[in-house]
Amino acid sequence: MRPISRFLFLSVATVALTACEKEIDKEAIDRSFTSVNVIDESNLNDVMLRVADPDDAVSYFKRALTQSPGRADLQRGLAESLTRARRNTEAAAAWKTLIASGAATNTDRVAYADSLVRAGNWSKAQEILATVPPTYESFNRYRLEAMIADVNRDWARADSFYETALGLTVAPAGVMNNWGYSKLTRGDYSGAERLFADAIRQDTTLFTAKNNIVLARGAQRNYTLPVVPMTQVERAKLLHTMGLAAVKQGDVEIGTELMRDAIETHPQYFDEAVRSLRALEKA
Repeated sequence: MRPISRFLFLSVATVALTACEKEIDKEAIDRSFTSVNVIDESNLNDVMLRVADPDDAVSYFKRALTQSPGRADLQRGLAESLTRARRNTEAAAAWKTLIASGAATNTDRVAYADSLVRAGNWSKAQEILATVPPTYESFNRYRLEAMIADVNRDWARADSFYETALGLTVAPAGVMNNWGYSKLTRGDYSGAERLFADAIRQDTTLFTAKNNIVLARGAQRNYTLPVVPMTQVERAKLLHTMGLAAVKQGDVEIGTELMRDAIETHPQYFDEAVRSLRALEKA
């Protein structure tokens, strides 16, 4: 081969090799960007679930599902976002779709049952929880089991489930409050009062428990407010609740006086006690 021919051959070979290398590099880069996109999308999904406005998150996951229908993670994100937005009927439907896809976990089934309870479909929630194996233990599972047992007036099971749920959470105030309300419903007023007091010790901002403990004390004709942390507005509301409890027990004079105390405690922001007092005075 003449020198010039060899030079041309080597030049063509070099160009070909360079082209191959560029193609290989391009494929590697594409794979890298694909990986980055997956990570970025996963992070965005998490952000939308945790900190975004719930309705904005719902819109995001709906759009994502139109682009990638059938993806379990996006369907789960939609269901969770609807739950956060308190769109409970829609959330239940979204969880149902995920369950039907065959990609659901036991955690998803418990979340489905939770959305059904929020939507008021207690019997269906019980049916779904029955599909969760007993080996799967979680706070949410036992909290729901306790609430359903309450609805069924199965007090022994309710107590057992509430106790188990308490052992699975580091924030037990809500469970204690629910358990206390269960006791209140049964007529176990002293037991209810103890649980409400425990709930308030765990979370001094839980006004529901403060209101419930007043109901429990009122049911026992104990018309003194409990010694718990409260603002002036809360004090006015609790005095009003106590007054209503006294009237319900037939102690109208005491109830009337409690209404007056409620008005004096915080007259600027508490018109409800004024209306209740006027109704009593007209009776």
